[in-house]
Order: sequence, then structure tokens, then C-alpha cells
Amino acid sequence: MQPFTVHTGRAVALLRDNVDTDQIIPKQFLKRIERTGFGDFLFHDWRRRPDGSADPDFELNRPGAAGASILLAGANFGCGSSREHAPWALVEFGFRAIIAPSFADIFFANCCQNGLLPVKLRAADVAELARRAEKPAWRLTIDLVTQRVLDRTGFERDFPLDHYRREMLLAGLDEIGVTLQEELRIAAYERRTASLRWGRAG
Repeated sequence: MQPFTVHTGRAVALLRDNVDTDQIIPKQFLKRIERTGFGDFLFHDWRRRPDGSADPDFELNRPGAAGASILLAGANFGCGSSREHAPWALVEFGFRAIIAPSFADIFFANCCQNGLLPVKLRAADVAELARRAEKPAWRLTIDLVTQRVLDRTGFERDFPLDHYRREMLLAGLDEIGVTLQEELRIAAYERRTASLRWGRAG
């Protein structure tokens, strides 16, 4: 996956609390066996009217949201079922990071596993960023190296992230990739133990 170090982009606000994974990617679109093809269905029930046309009142359908790569969200974002398809859909739609006061634990972990940075900031700070995001030329920077969120007009906040997940994101590795970094040691262990005969108990 793509490493995350420093990202600058347009932000769009979806300040709704308790957005669950079935709203992020509804269950009827989970039949695909690939990890791609979900971006078109992101927030489908909110983005689309019953006839399939785009709902112009939905936050992500407004002209100012075009090309946004940072999502500003409400509290407990990603609650509900643990489907990994939710971060897949967000990444494929174009998001590199989500900023919210809190996240569901499994969703938070799934984001880190898929190169999508979940950033926790106070609700007041998220609201301030949403206000600034209304300006067309405004851009926001998320620096994972220093663990800061900042812009060019004086906003600057630190955000927490545990060392393990931070290193994974900086290197562009999921947990399988982290394990494969030890491939030579694993192979050496397998060679050492290949000739061992394991006795049966009893």
C-alpha cells in the first residue's frame, strides 16, 4: 500500500455522529471478491436518490467537495459491523485520511491496515476545520512524521497514534508486510527445524 508521510489536500466535512459501516458501504455491495470496485458505492444511500441520480444536498456531492482527500467526520465514525470494505471504499474514492473526535476500534485498525490514516482531534477542532474547509482555496496538511495537523493560517494541532501503527503507515506496510520483513529469519528457522522429528504424546 502507499506509504503515508505528509499529505496536503482539500477537506470535506461530514459531521454526522455514529456513521456506521453499512452507511459507508451498504451490505448489498459486498458481493465482490476483489478489494476494488467499492469506491462508486461509498455512502450510496446518502449520495444517491432512489432513481440512482446524485443527491445535490449530500455533503460529498456538493461542488466544493470535488477532489477532497481528507474527510472531516463526527464522533464514533465507522461503528457497526467490522467490514474491511469500508476503508477500501474510502481509499478508492480518494480519501487519504479521516479526522474525527473518535472512531470505532475495529474500523480504526482496518484503516491503518489499508493505508488510510485515522486522526483523532477534539470535536471543537474538527468543527473549526470544517468551517475553514468552506473556503475554496483552503488546504489542510497532515504530517504523520511529526503527528501534526496544520494549515497556512495558524491552525496546528498534535494528534496521537501508537508507535506500531505509525511505523506501518510510514512504511506503507500492513501486518502481513511487517511479518515479511522477517522473511530471512523465518526461512532460517524453517531450515533449522526441518529435520526435527516430533514424537506423539501418549
